[in-house]
Amino acid sequence: MTDRFAGRRVAVTGAAGGIGLAICERLAAQGAQVHGLDLKGLDALPAAVTGHTVDVTSEESVTAVVRALYADDERPVDLVNSAGIVENNVAAEEMPLSEFDRIMAVNLRGVFLTCREFGRELLARGGGAIVNIASMSGNAIVNFPQRQCAYNASKAGVSALTRSLAVEWGPRGVRLNTVSPGYVDTPLTAGRTDMHAQWRSGIVLDRFAQPAEVAAAVEYFLSEDSAYCCGAELLIDGGFSLR
Repeated sequence: MTDRFAGRRVAVTGAAGGIGLAICERLAAQGAQVHGLDLKGLDALPAAVTGHTVDVTSEESVTAVVRALYADDERPVDLVNSAGIVENNVAAEEMPLSEFDRIMAVNLRGVFLTCREFGRELLARGGGAIVNIASMSGNAIVNFPQRQCAYNASKAGVSALTRSLAVEWGPRGVRLNTVSPGYVDTPLTAGRTDMHAQWRSGIVLDRFAQPAEVAAAVEYFLSEDSAYCCGAELLIDGGFSLR
């Protein structure tokens, strides 16, 4: 453990598993006061992380947690948006609108809502940092053979939203940047063992990323080491998009 982020407060969405959990663990180990936001599974969080039940698609839910975090502590709360879901290999021509809307609600609407609510408080307090997790699927490649048009579109939206907010808020002290992973060893990929061989055949480094490697990139964007990064996107795909 270090004290790199001692005195800092950070909220992490999608905190209960995969990349979000790794981010919580890493930031807590660096001395940050970490608040893990998720709909369920909060018992998986480390003891050093405070869990909050939050639905990122709900304006009321997001507003309530922001209000609670500032109720007795006026220190800024930086934000990491890691919550995300993916459709189960649904062909576009067969996808119900409800499924498309469900993906967009979590992956894009949720990012907008949390950025807006946490961003308002950061702007009022003179600045801070927000890191959004997008995907190589958002602009570098189109995943194949799985069919996931809604997921790809939502992640492209996250990248564009981050750049837009960076331009609006950067001059006022709030830096926004994006981390875009490739295939990561998480529950989202673990359930598709039938595709692992094909995915790995396209990865130059011949392995999936570990969640801790994505968390390290998030740490960089939250730290002063990236003080001149504004609207940047860090692609962590093991070289997948090069082929």
